[in-house]
Amino acid sequence: MEESSKLALPDAFLDFLKVNGLDPSIYTASDSTPRYIRLKPGCEAYLEEVEAEMKCKIEKVDWLPGFYSLPPDIQIASSKAYQEGKIYGIDAASGAAVLALDISAGDHVLDLCAAPGAKLCMISDLLGDSGSVTGVDVASHRLAACRTMLQKYALGESALEEKGDAFREWTSRRPYKERKKATKARKTVASQLVLGSQHPELIFYGRHSGVVGPTRSELYQSGCDSEVSSQGYDKVLVDAECTHDGSIKHIQKFEHWGWTTLQRRVLDAERTDSLTTLQLKLLSNGFRLLKVGGSLVYSTCSLTIAQNEDVVQKFLKENASAELQEINAAKNWPCKSGQIPNTLLFDPLTSQTSGLFVAKFLKLAIW
Repeated sequence: MEESSKLALPDAFLDFLKVNGLDPSIYTASDSTPRYIRLKPGCEAYLEEVEAEMKCKIEKVDWLPGFYSLPPDIQIASSKAYQEGKIYGIDAASGAAVLALDISAGDHVLDLCAAPGAKLCMISDLLGDSGSVTGVDVASHRLAACRTMLQKYALGESALEEKGDAFREWTSRRPYKERKKATKARKTVASQLVLGSQHPELIFYGRHSGVVGPTRSELYQSGCDSEVSSQGYDKVLVDAECTHDGSIKHIQKFEHWGWTTLQRRVLDAERTDSLTTLQLKLLSNGFRLLKVGGSLVYSTCSLTIAQNEDVVQKFLKENASAELQEINAAKNWPCKSGQIPNTLLFDPLTSQTSGLFVAKFLKLAIW
């Protein structure tokens, strides 16, 4: 690999990588990781037109249906295909996490950390006109971005033209004063642990919009475990908040932000402890909303043991009905095994994608 990057990583970060068994060349080698796009189903005929406009060869990703790779320096936002909603950007590793759910027609799917929305778009693509998808996120401004993506890609132009009021139900469940207070409280990651006691913001679309889910009252109503087990979601995706250390571009930003910022955001033990507590809560909440026999995929764009394998082990210890599953779709994926069997790790060197950890759980019936 051509090593043209001038990025000099600080000793503290190199020690951090060593502890987690990570190769520093993930970050110090030149960034040759391709940019990935997903072609909206039915738009295959436009592929040559997209290539001509972007003046580059678009390569089909053989191991991930519907995905294509472009040179890393290509910008897609100004392209006609992007503006018309024929393509959307999503990293191949993130696409693999969605594919690991093994979504079937008619499934009811929950994306518990939905923003900015690319995964919701892909879930909607896989469902077609069947089933439902519900997206939840803790921050209303992130859901605004999510809403924009769904309008542009997931529903299609005809649906938007025919049903202009389909998005009326996108709203906050909580009063303005409560939301304003919560916004102030979220200035620290630790405060996000209120997820256990307060409802997150919810994005919901009416039954005729093509993106549907339970009503707000149905999602938040209290019920016994047996009711949730029989009436919960078929599939749940928990792409949890993390330190983003698996992203080359994210780590490279600290050269401009200052390495002391990296110390605070990535290496600080207190922040990591707060994040892992949040991640375990998100995973547990998602699993609670999963019906018996359903599947949950947990992923993070961190490559650290604390945010991945350690969270998985704690979750399994606390949930007797959870079984870690082999991801059958991954047989031909360019990734490594995590430190726990049946978990997967994507990284820029091995996979030519952004870094991502993936684990899949089955919910068993416990009598």
